[in-house]
Amino acid sequence: MGSGPLSGVKVIEFAGIGPGPFCAMLLSDMGADVIRIDRKGAKGGSKYDIGSRGRRSVALDLKKPESVEACLKLIEKADILQEGFRPGVMERLGLGPDVCLKRNPKLVYGRMTGWGQTGPLAKAAGHDINYISLTGALHAIGRPGEKPVPPLNLVGDFGGGALYLAMGMLAALVEAQRSGKGQVVDAAMTDGATSLMAMFYGFTASGMWQEPHGTNMLDGGAHFYDTYETKDGKWISIGSIEPQFYALLREKAGLTDSYWDAQMDRSKWPEMKVKIEEVFKTKTRDEWCEIMEGTDICFAPVLSIKEAIHHPHNQARQTIVEIDGVVQPNVAPRFSRTESKIQGPAPIIGEHTESALKDWGFSDSDVEGLKKAEAI
Repeated sequence: MGSGPLSGVKVIEFAGIGPGPFCAMLLSDMGADVIRIDRKGAKGGSKYDIGSRGRRSVALDLKKPESVEACLKLIEKADILQEGFRPGVMERLGLGPDVCLKRNPKLVYGRMTGWGQTGPLAKAAGHDINYISLTGALHAIGRPGEKPVPPLNLVGDFGGGALYLAMGMLAALVEAQRSGKGQVVDAAMTDGATSLMAMFYGFTASGMWQEPHGTNMLDGGAHFYDTYETKDGKWISIGSIEPQFYALLREKAGLTDSYWDAQMDRSKWPEMKVKIEEVFKTKTRDEWCEIMEGTDICFAPVLSIKEAIHHPHNQARQTIVEIDGVVQPNVAPRFSRTESKIQGPAPIIGEHTESALKDWGFSDSDVEGLKKAEAI
């Protein structure tokens, strides 16, 4: 069990992909005791599956009533249950919220889907790109006149899904500790990604945000907020929004002509971008780093994953660590007293079936009964 702020919190995770494991990883990193329920006979369990680090795997055949009952016994001792199946799947397994909350009235039952538990799209298949399409987020990302660009699956799966599920379950856990009553947390990626867009909805309502992507201040439309290619074919990022930061950019980049005074004149941005592109191509990325990095310009080199590992700032903060030969992100956020830590690599499926069940109160005879029923 971990030493972080969630030390002592017991979590049941029903195995899924992408955002589900990532959410459980966050809870584990903060000290929670996470048991993942895997499908008996499933393949997997690679140390490169970073999102699955730090928990134990119990493999069960959920088609067997004995396995379902074993799950319910675990759930009786859990603080949190998280699942990411389509609506109705857990109910058909006999593990829906009504059944689980009857066995454990204080349980926080977290459900994460793309479209949510209700609504006309609730039971349809989808992926991150589809969920963020419905929110306005994907439409807002891209170069002028070009198609929208998927921002990896950071906005829907991980930002709008996993992080909102984690926040919602922990908020419900705090409330349950006061009231003695659990509840269901419905985390829809469409809801979460839309919530992430709050500032841009405000900009749109005020008239500050224009529909064509790539023409606004924060989407690469402004010459002072974008990425630029350098002489050696690498890239840097500039975010000099505030007047004092923009003045420093002008000083360090040699933009002394009065032409650059009209920072906020949107009509001049396209032309200014062409001119500043030429400026940044006169030096290599390292040369620009020497001039600008660490100043108030709001500057950073655009690093690949392999380059990010070796950047002095990331090394100083140990933002990236190596475990079992796999380089990966360290825990976040950081706590001053209850320090979080990675609790171990991703488990092999079924690796902890017997030990985890016993740790959570199953007797030897309970485990033997599950074996005889071929449930584990």
